[in-house]
Amino acid sequence: MGRLSGGGEGYRLTFMNVQENRLTNEQLHRIAKALADPQRFAILQRIACHPEVACKQLVSEFSITQATISHHLKELVAADLIHCRRVGQCAMLSRREDILIDYLDHLNRRLLPPLADLTAENQSATDAIPPQCLMDKA
Repeated sequence: MGRLSGGGEGYRLTFMNVQENRLTNEQLHRIAKALADPQRFAILQRIACHPEVACKQLVSEFSITQATISHHLKELVAADLIHCRRVGQCAMLSRREDILIDYLDHLNRRLLPPLADLTAENQSATDAIPPQCLMDKA
C-alpha cells in the first residue's frame, strides 16, 4: 500500500502510483471490485460524506455485524479508497480523495471519448440507419 521514505528533513508517505496520477490495472480492478458490493459502496458513501468517521459509528449505523464491517473496511483500504488511522483503540476512517479522483478520471478517459471522436462516430452510424428509422425534424 504505502511506503515511508525520507531522512533527517522529514518523511514522505507515497502511495502506489498517485504521484504519476495514474492507477495500475491491478489498482483499477481492485477498486472496481471493492465498489461492486452494494454494502461496501454504502459504507464508502457514508465515510465520504464527512472528513472522518469512527469505525464504531459505522457499526452502530449499519445493520451488519462488526466482523462484516471490518471485512468491508479491509477491502476498501486494500483498494486505497479509504485511509485508516488509529486513535487509541478507535479507528478513524477518511476517504482517499486523490484515488477517487484518479479513478473517475480514468473512467472518463476510457468510457467517454473526446467529443470530436463521438461526432465522427455518430455521423458514420447515422449514415447506416435506414431513412424510415430516422425521425422527421418538422
